[in-house]
Amino acid sequence: MSENALPDETSVHAYVGMICFKNGPPHHVGVELEWLLASTSHPYRHVPLTAIDDLVHALAPMPGGSRITLEPGGQLELSSPVADDLSRCWRDLERDTGRLHQILVEHELTALPVALDPSRSPQRMLHTPRYDAMQHYFDHRGEAGLVMMTSTAAVQVNLDAGADAVDVAGRWALLHAVGPALVAAFANSPMCQGRITGWKSTRQRVLQTMDPASGSAPTGPDPVAAWAEYALNAPVMMCRRPGGWLASPGFTFRDWVGGVAGFADPTEDDLAYHLTTLFPPVRPRGWLEVRYLDAQPRDWWPVPAAVLTALVHDPIAADTVREATAARPEQWEVAARQGLTDPELYRLAGACFEAALSALPRLGVEPALIALVIDYLERFVARGRCPADDLIDDPLALYPRRTLSTLERS
Repeated sequence: MSENALPDETSVHAYVGMICFKNGPPHHVGVELEWLLASTSHPYRHVPLTAIDDLVHALAPMPGGSRITLEPGGQLELSSPVADDLSRCWRDLERDTGRLHQILVEHELTALPVALDPSRSPQRMLHTPRYDAMQHYFDHRGEAGLVMMTSTAAVQVNLDAGADAVDVAGRWALLHAVGPALVAAFANSPMCQGRITGWKSTRQRVLQTMDPASGSAPTGPDPVAAWAEYALNAPVMMCRRPGGWLASPGFTFRDWVGGVAGFADPTEDDLAYHLTTLFPPVRPRGWLEVRYLDAQPRDWWPVPAAVLTALVHDPIAADTVREATAARPEQWEVAARQGLTDPELYRLAGACFEAALSALPRLGVEPALIALVIDYLERFVARGRCPADDLIDDPLALYPRRTLSTLERS
């Protein structure tokens, strides 16, 4: 048996507790921004990978230290350095997004201000063993998986797991409890393949339908047990073998730990990789990666990061929101479809914003960032709206003015 083989399910639980929910002073924050790219002259065409590679080479290194990566459909991602406080994270990432948009103009490209490609069909640009296996897995479960891989973009907020087990459980529960209200408040994907879909967050709908075994929220009050059981019950998406990767081998990780004929027992490395193929609303990676937020227009990305950080880092705000929220499973779907037109989600989103705004000064956040959160509250949340409503009212606002004549002739 390999030195780091997993002999039983108990060892999976132990690994999850030790690696996925690391305890420590919880004050760090990081943000990942994904962007869908389009040509300013031909917005309905996919941008060639060579053009995206040229863009990436022109961007590096980023002045704020962000790491640049590409998603399977050619989406560009900026991952901020881990920061000791929200203001520093915001300042550094603002420098990098400013450079990104400057270089995009020079390359006659634009970052679409939405979370789901509004017009182009799904098309995978990157071909690697991982993405080949992932597409094979999803292709047997409908189109939603390919759409997720190639046509979606998010704001992901990364926060420390917590100071101890009690704090971890509280943060985990809070992030799930406020999830539907924040999905509704930041919904920004009402279009797909040239039509209004009827969903304020079509991206969230895609995530909810692509594969319930790997895309839903874990259940249970103990986050370690919930995540370990979730991982054990999930189908193995791929097995990495020296002679080639095997996609969709046809068993769960629990089956694999119990012994599968023809396969060596899984190792800790196999489990670590398996966890990267799961896409729940909140994913523990040693920290808590909040994945449920739609990508935002350029000016608004700091707002969801500020609201989430305030609610999790400030004990008073956290207690206030816990009393106001009681998320039910069906609220995730309601949030994706209706946004803040749902009365309960409208109330909960308002409570989240008010609690966050009371906390941000206590956290020492810069006044300019607080003002941005207030602006968002007044423009959208207080009026029961989200960015998706602006796009529904004026779909052509997605594109730079120079492309409008092209679109209108289409």
